[in-house]
Amino acid sequence: MPVNPELVGREFPPTPPYLVGREKVREFARAVFADAPQHTDVEAARAAGFADVVAPPTFPMVIQDLTLQQLLGAEDSGIVLARTIHAEQRFAYTRPIVAGDELTAQLRVTGIRMMAGNALITSEAEITDAAGAHVVTATSVLLVGEGE
Repeated sequence: MPVNPELVGREFPPTPPYLVGREKVREFARAVFADAPQHTDVEAARAAGFADVVAPPTFPMVIQDLTLQQLLGAEDSGIVLARTIHAEQRFAYTRPIVAGDELTAQLRVTGIRMMAGNALITSEAEITDAAGAHVVTATSVLLVGEGE
């Protein structure tokens, strides 16, 4: 089954709230070699004007992954995981993510483009805090290879 073109415009339900933990931020910072002290040291983060350690810029992938699992799990999507790669990623921030944030994400498929028999699926995850304020929009492009 090819990728379902009717995915464009589909919105998935919001994810359960994700509480950003200090140790998760530190672990992620180590994993991506983000060595600025505000990512691991609370006092350095506070000296820089933040309430707690600051997540590296690519941290929203942790929350966005919850939304992408919804897309990949949609029975009518036509997406075959074995033929799918993560082709592109962008982030548009309103403010940084800090430990203690409670974040929710909602995914919307914004486009599907066919190229040489492959599908490029673009989606946006709007990530908001507990008050409903925008924190970051994470945009992903998945490349789904042509099937047999």
